[in-house]
Amino acid sequence: MLEAIRRATSFLRQKQVLHKLGVLISITVIAVACYVLYHMLRGIDTNEVIDAIKGTEPRRIALAALFVAAGYFTLTFYDWFAVRAIGQHHVPYRVRALAAFTSYSIGHNVGASVFTGGAVRYRIYSAWGLNAIDVAKICFLAGLTFWLGNAAVLGLGIAYHPEAAAAIDQLPAWLNRVAAFGILIALVGYVAWVWAQPRGVGRGPWTVTLPGGPLTLLQIAIGIVDLGFCALAMYMLVPDEPDIGFVVVAVIFVSATLLGFASHSPGGLGVFDAAMLVGLWQMDREELLAGMLLFRVLYYIGPFVISVILLTLREIIIGARSKRLRQLASAADPEPRHEAPVYVRERGDTGA
Repeated sequence: MLEAIRRATSFLRQKQVLHKLGVLISITVIAVACYVLYHMLRGIDTNEVIDAIKGTEPRRIALAALFVAAGYFTLTFYDWFAVRAIGQHHVPYRVRALAAFTSYSIGHNVGASVFTGGAVRYRIYSAWGLNAIDVAKICFLAGLTFWLGNAAVLGLGIAYHPEAAAAIDQLPAWLNRVAAFGILIALVGYVAWVWAQPRGVGRGPWTVTLPGGPLTLLQIAIGIVDLGFCALAMYMLVPDEPDIGFVVVAVIFVSATLLGFASHSPGGLGVFDAAMLVGLWQMDREELLAGMLLFRVLYYIGPFVISVILLTLREIIIGARSKRLRQLASAADPEPRHEAPVYVRERGDTGA
């Protein structure tokens, strides 16, 4: 069975079927989101949205900001776990935290986070001796943590309250509950699979050893805590009335976030917003839109600005340090040496 799956995956990769399918899904999701937004925002009163933003209690904004900060702090453990899993223990936590925070905040805003976040990670980790393969493994394991956490949150949330997902996918509640149990069964099956014996994916130097059962449970816990903090931040900013409960908001928020990732649009722009407006249709649209705009400032724009500043300062410090080392080297050896050229004899060279 596993060999058949590998052959099918290899065939799809050679024909670029998966890439084309991904592009088609992204275009479809964005097109549907634009259609929904066009119809839902036609009657929006901009002045009411601005008034709703101004009328938001500072305490709620402060709590939302605190939950966002806690969420990004939890994100640092994605890289902490991944770097540990590939055996690069010499990289200190502060470097892993910087790589995680900047890669995710920039990837969330620019879009195509696999490439943009990977580039940021490589720039940081390469200074500590990690190569492109190591960084690719880190990205894979961090992504695995994210998706395992999403699967757990969606499975548990939809199984408990299937009507929340039905508001977005328009499927019967019983079918959503069946799908949720399917997700949970698959998750349990995956944990049992990696618990039974060491597992690996990939080939040659690209092989990644998957975390075992206990570490996979830790991955799931990290993902759940991260998404929980983000959902709490959103919950603080949505209207009080009607009070539909945290679980409903969390399920809709996670579903909207996943749709945003699937679209690859910067920050899930348009897709995330359309899904939230559809899922929380009971709420006043102007007030809900105001809360979503505040969430974007706290979760996307703010961390993005901080990340750019941190990376800029890092480059300035590294550049200044390199310049200082060159100056010290020049001071220690002011006169350049003129050494005779060294010729390397190639294999088979007789020296003639």
